[in-house]
Amino acid sequence: MTQKSPSQPQQRKSFCTMADVYGVILDSPNLHKNLDLVFLGHHHAKDDDSFHFDFKLPDIRRPITKFVRTREVGEFLSGALAGAMTKAVLAPLETIRTRMVVGVGSRKISGSFLEVIEKQGWQGLWAGNAINMIRIVPTQAIELGTFECVKRVMTSAKEKWSKEDPSVQIGHVKLSFPLSWLSPVALGGAAAGFVSTLVCHPLEVLKDRLTVSPDIYPNLSIAVSKIYKNGGIGSFYSGLSPTLIGMLPYSTCYYFMYDTIKKSYCTAQNKKALSRPEMLLIGALSGLTASTISFPLEVARKRLMVGALQGKCPPHMAAALSEVVREEGFIGLYRGWGASCLKVMPSSGITWMFYEAWKDVLLGDKHRE
Repeated sequence: MTQKSPSQPQQRKSFCTMADVYGVILDSPNLHKNLDLVFLGHHHAKDDDSFHFDFKLPDIRRPITKFVRTREVGEFLSGALAGAMTKAVLAPLETIRTRMVVGVGSRKISGSFLEVIEKQGWQGLWAGNAINMIRIVPTQAIELGTFECVKRVMTSAKEKWSKEDPSVQIGHVKLSFPLSWLSPVALGGAAAGFVSTLVCHPLEVLKDRLTVSPDIYPNLSIAVSKIYKNGGIGSFYSGLSPTLIGMLPYSTCYYFMYDTIKKSYCTAQNKKALSRPEMLLIGALSGLTASTISFPLEVARKRLMVGALQGKCPPHMAAALSEVVREEGFIGLYRGWGASCLKVMPSSGITWMFYEAWKDVLLGDKHRE
């Protein structure tokens, strides 16, 4: 080992400091011995050529906490949690409803229940529930979050527009556009159904295939593989048009009814908020009304989505509706309506109850402003 000469002049102490957003500081003294290397709290003894390196990660807890506590994130997260909890409870009713709508098995609710239990056991009532849970979490998050955001934005825009002159002058003719008829709630409901359907429709297709034909599609990976092999990416959007057409009146009516009944009831009772049982009841009534209005479109879209399994897929929604009427009469348009209401009513009520409860937890009084 080569030693330095005693007469060798000492070098001047030099420092090299680098500081960036990560708080990195590099300190390199040549005259001091046995300096420690500090890296994430660990100290190591070094010789003359050592350097001091201090690395600190930015504190991201505060911005993340602030982001999670924003109103929009709280609403989306509340919707996801509410949907997941609701589907976990009501999965058997969803299975029976889907079987009756697409014409599989018994036409009676009790008979359909017994058929599923006899062929697949009790676990058959939860057939497709895994994909249903995967589907409902993003669907409810997007749907309820979009509804709240669009309603809030349109309400603000309507108030702003109402203060201005909503008219257009064309020559000597003045056209007025009154905005009193504009309903932010209805627009929010329509947007919620449209956006959630576009994003989550492939999951709906997978869920129906797993529910109706568990022998052909025993699990999620096989279902994805077979559907893609038979029709490519487009097959995951089978029945998208009738789904959108059916979803718009349902979603619009559903959210409009809930918000209208809620506000009317609170005004009549001189209350600022609903109790949990009241949310359950009003949510169930809203789901019943919306389902009854749009149910024929629901029958048509289900026929299109799973019709290929029976070898007779109608080319479009009008053909599906005419096929149902021709085979079963107009009453066929409401086949499975009882099972649908049996599922939709508690599902709607429980979803709203859980949704409002989670907003209380995540947002406190912010969502009541």
